[in-house]
Amino acid sequence: MNSSLTFAGAADPAAGKAWFGADRFGMFIHFGLYALAARHEWVQNREEIPGETYAKYFENFDPDLYDPKEWARRAREAGMKYVVLTAKHHEGFCLWDSEFTDYKATNTPYGRDLLKPYVEAFRAEGLRVGFYYSLIDWHHPQFPIDAIHPLRNHPDAPEMNKTRDVRRYAEYMRNQVTELLTNFGEISVIWFDFSYPQREHRGMPGKGRNDWESEELMGLVRQLQPNIIVGDRLDLPADGNFPKDLATPEQYTPRVAPLANGKPVRWEACHTFSGSWGYHRDENTWKDAGQLINILIDTVSLGGNLLMNVGPTARGTFDARANRALEVYRDWMRLNGRSIYGAGPSGYTAPAGCRLTQRGNRLYVHLQTWPFRHIHIEGLGGRVKYAQFLHDASEIQWIDPEAEVDSNIGVTVGKGMLTLELPVIKPDVVVPVIELILKD
Repeated sequence: MNSSLTFAGAADPAAGKAWFGADRFGMFIHFGLYALAARHEWVQNREEIPGETYAKYFENFDPDLYDPKEWARRAREAGMKYVVLTAKHHEGFCLWDSEFTDYKATNTPYGRDLLKPYVEAFRAEGLRVGFYYSLIDWHHPQFPIDAIHPLRNHPDAPEMNKTRDVRRYAEYMRNQVTELLTNFGEISVIWFDFSYPQREHRGMPGKGRNDWESEELMGLVRQLQPNIIVGDRLDLPADGNFPKDLATPEQYTPRVAPLANGKPVRWEACHTFSGSWGYHRDENTWKDAGQLINILIDTVSLGGNLLMNVGPTARGTFDARANRALEVYRDWMRLNGRSIYGAGPSGYTAPAGCRLTQRGNRLYVHLQTWPFRHIHIEGLGGRVKYAQFLHDASEIQWIDPEAEVDSNIGVTVGKGMLTLELPVIKPDVVVPVIELILKD
């Protein structure tokens, strides 16, 4: 191990990472050979497909309709501010012209590098760019077979591992990460995925920091891109030498914001439109509009970011279902985005059926469950200067807590309670938002 590359106690370059907490919303893109199979990005694992059979996808990979400018436009219109694309997923296939492998897009019928035009297109739309890089590689000849490898149940797997050297594979990863962080300009995020040291199978151990040589890999990343945000799946302890850059809860929203060593940490929930990250033709658990918007609201109300995934088709397009989901975000964010961008948790307690976000003296009440006529918020009595719906800037009236109040409303006279008067019929917005401008 080259100790000169080991990251040890460097200060968090806060100025270079402050964008993350302001942007709040990004696009994840899972794209690879599995798009041709169209039945989940883990299809090679799930069906235990050997490399010689899986090769048919490599031999037929030709996303002739790939237009990263269209991807970037849709991301921007949906209100997303940054993007993370799978440069290499677990199958080992690389979307760029890496000099360290032949298993890459330039050797397929498509014959071109996909990463350079991706980077250029998203930057042209004003989005920051990031890469996902799998620590796992089911194609590489030096990657030892283990519990999640497609060959895990091959009768000769333990014997095959005798000729595989994970140290050589770790070197391969560093070489490729150097390409990704050297040849494409400033990269804002890198996602490494993932570690599983306790997952043993047939005497074959799982993999973690010792296999990935994570300390050296992290040191290399910090050396090449000092301001980059690094995901937390390298199996590194979140101590003084390796402060957690980014906690990454997957496919769920935490009940409370994640902590590292008892302290708040930068975090990002990642979700899919449906049940698959890669393109899945027949998957049918697509989230409805309310679910899509509420995942974003729930996350930001706890101080996190949302990275929402699209899995392009094998021809390189976003399918109609994905585009409809992006349009849900487009329409809602166009009217309500200022309750998200630069916003975070509020010190006030949200009423039942609501979530709160706050940015300075602007408090946003997200009405996830539409109430009948009134919303009561503790602690805001006498604190509000003006109230309006965010989608149309129509005034919301409230009851002065000092005034006589009809007891049928159930309001206790006193300075602590704010009672907002709402229309009986919910506005035609997936989740209406009330903007409260607080007194200084």
